[in-house]
Amino acid sequence: MSDFSLIETMRWEPGTGIVRLRLHLARLKRSAGRLGFPGADKAAEKLSEVLGESVPLRVRLTLSPAGEIAITTAPFSPLPEETIWRVAVATARLDSTDKLLRHKTTRRDIYEAARAEYPAAEADEVLLLNERGAPCEGTITSIFLDDGSAILKTPPIACGLLAGVLRTEMICARRARVQRLTLADLQTGTLYMGNSLRGMIRAQLLPGN
Repeated sequence: MSDFSLIETMRWEPGTGIVRLRLHLARLKRSAGRLGFPGADKAAEKLSEVLGESVPLRVRLTLSPAGEIAITTAPFSPLPEETIWRVAVATARLDSTDKLLRHKTTRRDIYEAARAEYPAAEADEVLLLNERGAPCEGTITSIFLDDGSAILKTPPIACGLLAGVLRTEMICARRARVQRLTLADLQTGTLYMGNSLRGMIRAQLLPGN
């Protein structure tokens, strides 16, 4: 496994620093340990060397198989709270037996193929199903469903999906719990898509999906 790098995409806020930094570093170290990538223990130090801006930033850290860390930043503008994303369903399918899906890497062919199925003017995000037709995740987001109970539902890792940092935080805070979902569930409940950079975003499946 030497043809990809690990990624963490984070949000920097002035006066606060990186949102959910502990969870991002924990995921990076966990993935690096399982995949045999050295250097994850230097990530926090590297981040401290380049951050300190007075505006919100999108921060992208990559860790190569050789342990090389690269960090890039760009200005970040949060979405308005009233934003509702239009979500389409991809014909591309995730393979639930692919263990690499549990790690955030630069190997993103399946996600890029799914995103390319719909123009940005038509869909804000694209939802991927696995080989059994079970909803897994968006191309850049985790799925959260409000089914009317007190706790949001999110698909299990075993379906074939990334252990998202926002997803982990929500589960640890008991604001979400793992449950297998169907497309019918997503159409009858209130759907949210989210990640650590953007937070939780209200979403609606496009007609016909």
